Amino acid sequence: MTAPGLLIAAPRSGSGKTTVTLAVMRALRRRGMRIRGAKCGPDYIDPAFHQAATGAPSFNLDSFAMGPSLLDNLAEASLRDVDLLVAEGSMGLFDGVRAAENRSGANADIAARYGWPVVLVVDVSGAAQSVAAVALGCRSYDPRIRLAGVILNKVGSARHRRLVEAGMERVGIPVLGVLSRDAALVLPERHLGLVQAGETADLDARLERLADLAEVSIDLDALVAVAGGTGPSPAPAGQGVRPPGQRIAIAQDAAFSFLYPHMAASWRSAGAELKPFSPLADEPPPGECDACWLPGGYPELHAGALAAADRFREGMRAFARHRPVHGECGGYMVLGEVLEDAAGTAHPMLGLLPVATSYRKRKLHLGYRVARLAGDCSLGRHGDGLVGHEFHYATELSPPPGEGTAFATITDAEGTDLGLAGHRLGAVTGSFFHLIAAGG
Repeated sequence: MTAPGLLIAAPRSGSGKTTVTLAVMRALRRRGMRIRGAKCGPDYIDPAFHQAATGAPSFNLDSFAMGPSLLDNLAEASLRDVDLLVAEGSMGLFDGVRAAENRSGANADIAARYGWPVVLVVDVSGAAQSVAAVALGCRSYDPRIRLAGVILNKVGSARHRRLVEAGMERVGIPVLGVLSRDAALVLPERHLGLVQAGETADLDARLERLADLAEVSIDLDALVAVAGGTGPSPAPAGQGVRPPGQRIAIAQDAAFSFLYPHMAASWRSAGAELKPFSPLADEPPPGECDACWLPGGYPELHAGALAAADRFREGMRAFARHRPVHGECGGYMVLGEVLEDAAGTAHPMLGLLPVATSYRKRKLHLGYRVARLAGDCSLGRHGDGLVGHEFHYATELSPPPGEGTAFATITDAEGTDLGLAGHRLGAVTGSFFHLIAAGG
């Protein structure tokens, strides 16, 4: 029997979705329920928090980057052997790209596809009855979805609560929870979002406090009661990014952690072994591996330590002479020659690609990337399609790649030509975008 699900979303970013989602997850798990999370859209930080709260892996569900078969297989796996799936939205409920119907990347696509009711987290600071108009608009905007109720966040006083609730009563939208303003409940952040789960001090204690909050501030029984939907049947395998090798060395520590959980799962299901190693601990890639992957992360915060990691550097250079290496975003920067940190200090990197990057002057690069490989490599043949997402503040100081040295040609989600991206030198490849799926 398929487990029910629900989507915790919001009208906009910064409304408190993650705080509410983690509070609900941990509280229901503490009651003995088997809970699993999912993250709508291309977010590689929140799934680790979901896993910490529930004890189970959390996959991304992305209606733009993932084709129907990959999307349905991930949803089906997420709904298996659990009592409830709690999906968390990203940005606003309807925020996505201009694309074909049901393929916009918006949270609403996922809720509509699987029939999951939406619980809207609304930041009510600075408004009262007008909040009901926002919720009413969300309920009416898309007939594919069902708004099951709202959770009011950042309520200022008892009077403020009464006013907001009066507006919700007028439009017939149930209030499922009320949270007061409390800065102590906010999780620490940095420039790409939350500080990573593995770096958050006393994370388990924080999750327990959030669960305590949910017990007194959210009607958990009502929340479970509104869950529903019809999960998909397993679909034929498709659109997974092929493993770059049989045994893959994966950099894994505070500098390298942005690997989508579904990528690792799909590689394992294809028979690959993943062998973690820590560049910050000055570890080289395991010698028995036949490919190496440097995920994104925060190498700019650890550039000095990486520059001083002699065993890592020499091990990577030796590995790359005969075996494929790929780096995405932060990993791409470390494969380069120089990484300049925010203070303007230039740190020598691995020198495996002709790339120099800087954080001295931050510039946001954000959006989906639809790519065609510019040459044969460990990820496919020339012309093969990949879909990914770019999100970073680095500036590339080095000259752009040429046709013979680029990793891929790319467009944005609307098909706008963005030219050549990344680099390819021998068996070493890299780019700023994080891979999500094959195709495109």
